[in-house]
Amino acid sequence: MTDHLQDLSNAGVSIWLDDLSRELIEEGELQRLIDEDHVVGVTTNPSIFASALAKGEKYNEQVRELAAQGADVDATVFALTTTDVRRACDVLKPVFEATNGVDGRVSIEVSPLLAHDRDATFASAKELAAEVGRDNVLIKIPATTEGGPAISDTLGEGISVNVTLIFGLERYRSVMEAYVTGLEKAQANGHDLSKIESVASFFVSRVDTEIDNRIEKSGADTSLKGKAGVANARLAYQAFEEFFTGERWEALEAAGARKQRPLWASTGVKDPTLPDTMYVVELCVENTVNTMPGKTLEATKDHGEILGDRVRPNYADARQVMDALAAAGVDYDDVIATVEREGVEKFESAWGDLLKTVQGQLDAAAR
Repeated sequence: MTDHLQDLSNAGVSIWLDDLSRELIEEGELQRLIDEDHVVGVTTNPSIFASALAKGEKYNEQVRELAAQGADVDATVFALTTTDVRRACDVLKPVFEATNGVDGRVSIEVSPLLAHDRDATFASAKELAAEVGRDNVLIKIPATTEGGPAISDTLGEGISVNVTLIFGLERYRSVMEAYVTGLEKAQANGHDLSKIESVASFFVSRVDTEIDNRIEKSGADTSLKGKAGVANARLAYQAFEEFFTGERWEALEAAGARKQRPLWASTGVKDPTLPDTMYVVELCVENTVNTMPGKTLEATKDHGEILGDRVRPNYADARQVMDALAAAGVDYDDVIATVEREGVEKFESAWGDLLKTVQGQLDAAAR
């Protein structure tokens, strides 16, 4: 029987799980995924925590303890989420050590309500890193205009960062620039660059969803549907290869710095007419991370035939797809601005759901 996930890992793709809950940790499922399904990292976001706390009962005891201490809803959310991430970091520590800190990482995100506040994002990043207290934590910071300087500030403190909510190529280039600036700050502050890891989470399926909706409404060539997300990500990888060259980068690399790997996010296929492993198979290339929801991980394990590098040989095709979309009237810049705005709004909404759920649990515990 072919082990598709092993094939993916052998191709240089780090498989991370886009999910976390106390059940996954305590019932041994996370460890099983590491042992059997080649999972080497975990990502979280406000939506994941909102779902975990709404469904799970394993948080009740800690909520009661926090309620008895008089903790408010913000302090309770902070304690619950950092506890989960700390414990997941401990589960993944052997992977972290075996890969010299490249993998074995667990991400936790600053509040999306801070996405447009540089100083507050930086302060939150430091607070989260200190509270989790594990070398293999990654602090997630949204790639907003204000997020860029906060990314550099956080890296400058020697804190590893997962930059999230990247949709467009121009924004992605600014994220890589922020990474290098952050490394230079870290070096000036006396930090060991070899201990700093960063990934750039480039979102895939939401670009397809937005562009496909515009194609449907405009009556444009429907043969272009389902192609933009992969093409856009392939061009992002080309930008990655182009960026990490030259004297500036080589000086940092000589000091121990690692390239900021692209992480393919939002890899669950939304359109049921498309192959459910498309964003895994078609974006297979070395030096990347693919973070998958459980359903996509299972689909890849079952029938995701890995065809080798599907990115670098297809740069020209990716450009042709994007040119064809432009000729069909799809405004790329407007698409990216729309999905970036909606991405922050969705995480803000999920954060609100999370606060509401936890407040209800605190109220119940106080009765």
